[in-house]
Amino acid sequence: MGALAAALPATEIDLDLARTLLYHMVMMRELEDRIETKLYRQGKVLGGCYTGRGQEAISVGSAILSQPGDWLTPSHRDMGALLIRGIAPKEILAQYMGRAGGLTRGRDGNMHMGCAKRHCVPIISSIGASVPVAGGLALAMKYRGESNVVFNYFGDGATSRGDWHEGLNMAAVMDLPIVYLCNNNQYAYSTPLDRQMNIDDVVERAPGYGLPAEIVSGNDVLAVFKATRRALEHVRGGNGPYLIECKTFRMSGHSAHDRAEYVPGMLREEWSRKDPVLMLQKYMVDREWATEQDFKQIRKGVLDEIDNAVEWALAQPFPDPSTLEDDVYETAPSGGRLRSAP
Repeated sequence: MGALAAALPATEIDLDLARTLLYHMVMMRELEDRIETKLYRQGKVLGGCYTGRGQEAISVGSAILSQPGDWLTPSHRDMGALLIRGIAPKEILAQYMGRAGGLTRGRDGNMHMGCAKRHCVPIISSIGASVPVAGGLALAMKYRGESNVVFNYFGDGATSRGDWHEGLNMAAVMDLPIVYLCNNNQYAYSTPLDRQMNIDDVVERAPGYGLPAEIVSGNDVLAVFKATRRALEHVRGGNGPYLIECKTFRMSGHSAHDRAEYVPGMLREEWSRKDPVLMLQKYMVDREWATEQDFKQIRKGVLDEIDNAVEWALAQPFPDPSTLEDDVYETAPSGGRLRSAP
């Protein structure tokens, strides 16, 4: 069910849309769970392991509205965006395990992956650094007279970095077509929000750059969907960038090796009652669109897909050492190599 965004009209919520959103959120959660709790701990994952457990609604509810020509710059907690753009679970698994079948063909492990053909820019570990990159993409679109949009994802911690502020200022001054989506999960690694900014909300930073902004529940996929639709109407209308702050909570450590003992247990309990998957399921049950049996079947189908994807990824070879220099240099028209920049 990948790459569905282009077929979905920006209309009111209906059964088909709800099922599509639910599928992608369940796929993201179960795929990340398989990576973190099994493959990583079995020593099959190369590098670190970062998940977006509890934050699935943000990437799924927004990226589902992207069009084929739009560009996405996801963070390390936005796997849903990759899935929606058609990047298959087997490709993601092979990537995490450093196999030749991964998106970087074994050149990098874990989540540093993207796909130019599917307009997904690889994650930059210093997440705020993606904001100027998004500005460059949007400027290129505007220069070419294209009507597409950049979806730029980052966390609350990124908004305390200088490149975030420089990127927003540039985009605002130049009226660039960017929808900024902040995953405000209240922790920048182990730093709580009140220790990194002296304001209550990230959106308070937007007026300084003349940007329209709004706060939305990041655990309500339908609210994220509607907010993104409003943002896209503004941006696609040629009115410049728009910021959405999605309030959520990181239901895991910063990474698989982080036990997050610095997080108060009461916060986990409070936010566990706002689980985005359960919230959407309740919405569907209340409207008699689905039953618990339907949800079990969706999850079973997802787990079967993941089983097959794991089998495929494990069968992929590690990259051949003789290909180490492939893709390092641009190939000249004659078949030789161009000199790299000094």
